[in-house]
Amino acid sequence: MKDGKFALEDYMHFLKVERQLSKNTISSYKRDLVEYIDAMEKIGMESIDKIDRSCILRHLHKLKEEGKSSRTIARHISSVRSFHQFLLREKVTTQDPTVHLEMPKLEQKLPSVLSVEEVDKLISMPESSKLQGKRDIALLELLYGTGMRVSELIGLDVEDVHLSMGFVRVFGKGGKERIIPLGGGALRACSTYLREARPEFIAKTKEANAFFVNMRGTRLTRQGCWKILKGYAMKAGIQKELTPHILRHSFATHLIENGADIRAVQEMLGHADISTTQIYTHVSKARLKDVYVKFHPRA
Repeated sequence: MKDGKFALEDYMHFLKVERQLSKNTISSYKRDLVEYIDAMEKIGMESIDKIDRSCILRHLHKLKEEGKSSRTIARHISSVRSFHQFLLREKVTTQDPTVHLEMPKLEQKLPSVLSVEEVDKLISMPESSKLQGKRDIALLELLYGTGMRVSELIGLDVEDVHLSMGFVRVFGKGGKERIIPLGGGALRACSTYLREARPEFIAKTKEANAFFVNMRGTRLTRQGCWKILKGYAMKAGIQKELTPHILRHSFATHLIENGADIRAVQEMLGHADISTTQIYTHVSKARLKDVYVKFHPRA
């Protein structure tokens, strides 16, 4: 199905140039759609315009048989639907076979979060007397203190962190800019890191832009950040599977629990739709229920 593969290249270009989606999002679309086009070829489709609803349903049924979750299948449908809408709009095809496709019912999966005590313990793990420890305290304070994504954290440049004015400038999905205030812990940790550790790391490379750098003086990578987190989680005895995103969830949950306005939390997280942020109100209610069951004598 050569026309499908050519169309996919055009669609990837559209996502990158027109919609300006992030590399990770584009990779996710591409992975789903390559699998989809391969599946259509296997069932004998010679042209992308010949695909109908029954073909797509066969493919989705196969994904379910393979044990794919409802969430994965829903994402797959979303990718395929967007692709066919693009093809119809560009007049590559004459019909959209996804029009009447229904999304599978998703279970409301509440994100895992750390307690305030666990966060405090995690941030206390790096050795503040060492250069690496100074950097890692700043890294943990920023992740938890701003709720930014790991891709946003490692993409920070020195000029994005305004310590004198108390805020950080973050570029999120689609290159959208947002401003997040910095708390006292993050301000102190970042100031110490910039003054006492970063100059030592970049002494040979003269790296001028990247805010967080590794021991070789080059920009910290996503994998490097994950490794740092996992190491301190193990050291702190935290049993939960700790990822940078769990610190983002913890940031939002702790704000909501302490009475923060959901619109303000939405703005700081960079969510386009408030319904995405509302999951943290469910987390808060779930935690209240746990407290009730644990401590009320008649529970």
